[in-house]
Amino acid sequence: MAKGLERRKFLIYSSAALGTSIFLKACGGANNTNTTSGADTIKVGILHSLSGTMAISETTVVEAEKLAIEEINAAGGVLGKQIEAIVEDGASDWPTFAEKANKLIDQDQVVTVFGCWTSASRKSVLPVFESKNHMLWYPVQYEGQECSKNIFYTGAAPNQQIEPAVDWLLENKGKEFFLVGSDYVFPRTANTIIKEQLKAKGGTTVGEDYLPLGNTEVTPIITKIKQALPNGGVIFNSLNGDSNVAFFKQLKGAGLTPEQYPVMSVSIAEEEVRQIGKEFLIGHYAAWNYFQTVETEANKKWVADFKAKYGADRVTNDPMEAAYIMVYLWKQAVEKAGTTDNLDAVRMAAIGQTFDAPEGLVTMNANHHISKTVRIGQVRDDGLFNIVWSTEGAIKPIPWNQFVPATKGFACDWSDPNKGGKYKI
Repeated sequence: MAKGLERRKFLIYSSAALGTSIFLKACGGANNTNTTSGADTIKVGILHSLSGTMAISETTVVEAEKLAIEEINAAGGVLGKQIEAIVEDGASDWPTFAEKANKLIDQDQVVTVFGCWTSASRKSVLPVFESKNHMLWYPVQYEGQECSKNIFYTGAAPNQQIEPAVDWLLENKGKEFFLVGSDYVFPRTANTIIKEQLKAKGGTTVGEDYLPLGNTEVTPIITKIKQALPNGGVIFNSLNGDSNVAFFKQLKGAGLTPEQYPVMSVSIAEEEVRQIGKEFLIGHYAAWNYFQTVETEANKKWVADFKAKYGADRVTNDPMEAAYIMVYLWKQAVEKAGTTDNLDAVRMAAIGQTFDAPEGLVTMNANHHISKTVRIGQVRDDGLFNIVWSTEGAIKPIPWNQFVPATKGFACDWSDPNKGGKYKI
């Protein structure tokens, strides 16, 4: 969120620039059910923050989506047409995301949108996509507790990132946790899950604190950490955006080393390490499904292709990879359905799609989330991650959390109209 956005306005939207469009001709997409595709191209929308506090993370996601679109177009496009991508800037401001979503659907008549990072931005556009029966592909790990017919989620559900990270920390780093997060729906919901998980598994939450997105006043939080964990302990970090810059710099300045105060982050990846400065993060941890250091042939090719396009000094990361593969999953669904305009047909065709992703084989489940391998990495001297733990294979996604009493026992299945977004198992 932009630093000037008032806290009241922010909380309203979290709980529920490029001012002009950039056209990428070598791209393709599907149209709204009430529109028809152009004669020569298929329009898709790209909606991310290219300015404001979240630009540190989202700019690279746009680059990954563009790369996928260019590759698809170079290989012949989709259903014989080229993809035309219309890029809009959400500007780290949640009402702006909703406005741009409306524009992309109604004015530009795109057939799908690839977009959002924060759950606050996703929550702000969700009513737009549901009221218009349109389609959003969302590439970032999130807090779960949602399963919309109109969204495909290619980042991790909590059981594919947060929960395994907590289990690993309990086994390897300690049982006392201090929770730090940005003040919006993802960190607060994630920490609700973590607290329930710790209670169930013998851990303790010794403290919990939040910062508004874009806020860099982290000294009070570090003081609270030292008071709550005088002899060291685990810091679970769900800060987003450039608040992380101040947090890690002041953490090191205060002498809270990763040996005594290991930080596990769920929104810090290779790009953020590069921009914050690796010297402030070496030794700390992150939980993701993909790291640049993953040893697969698909990853070697993708990293090489990304660097060839954007620069040899650039890095790849999990949200970028999830953004890249979701374009291909959409393409495959459209080709199976044989249409871009019938979004209900495309949605059904997406279920069961597989892709040989850089992270490994992924599969789109009937709950509109994908099966993913879980990995934990430790920041090393070159700013990349040494993978210290991973699951043996892909883990099926569970959107409705099974630690939280209100959602325990519920599941989602969009392949069955009698089940839908939330049904009792």
